[in-house]
Amino acid sequence: MTKLYGIMAEFDQPKPLIEAARRARDAGYRKMEAYTPFPVEALNEALGRKDSKLPFIVFLGATTGAVTGYGLQYLSMTEFYPFLVGGKPFNSWPAWIPITFEMTILFGALTAVIAMIMLNGLPQPYHPVFNADGFNRASLDKFFLCIESTDPKFDAEKTRAFLQTLNPGNVTDVAHSPQEPTTEDLVSEVTIEVGPWEI
Repeated sequence: MTKLYGIMAEFDQPKPLIEAARRARDAGYRKMEAYTPFPVEALNEALGRKDSKLPFIVFLGATTGAVTGYGLQYLSMTEFYPFLVGGKPFNSWPAWIPITFEMTILFGALTAVIAMIMLNGLPQPYHPVFNADGFNRASLDKFFLCIESTDPKFDAEKTRAFLQTLNPGNVTDVAHSPQEPTTEDLVSEVTIEVGPWEI
């Protein structure tokens, strides 16, 4: 028997999906995810999502870039290779602002890309929800709410019955892996023509 990843409900509009997510959260479900063909603003709040950690991580990366840029110039111009230019002090910080600024932007941008990929769990070429019937419409015109089997309150029958009360278009079981093909699926009729005969 294929292991169950979760149970998914399908909706035609974003408002019923938001209401379903709110009701599921009020019912005590916490491990759930919604899939929509475009961003739905109120959905994160309905799912109980916390604010992203990405801005803080990018701030730390940008700060590291600023300190690195300034520190490299400071060490090279005042400690390793002190050189008097036009009577300016060795620690002539106004001249170092462009490099410090550029290093801030560079580290911040690289941190944003890497952190976004890691926080999103990418790359992920395969996900169990791809096994759900009709899920290919998630990128076109359908809205889905999936309650995962790892939720502490998850019970296959009770969760399926609860999702049915939300008036979805369809409720589908989501398997962890694709269904194993049967012998009948693997064996197909093959006709080979050899001259006037058929084999």
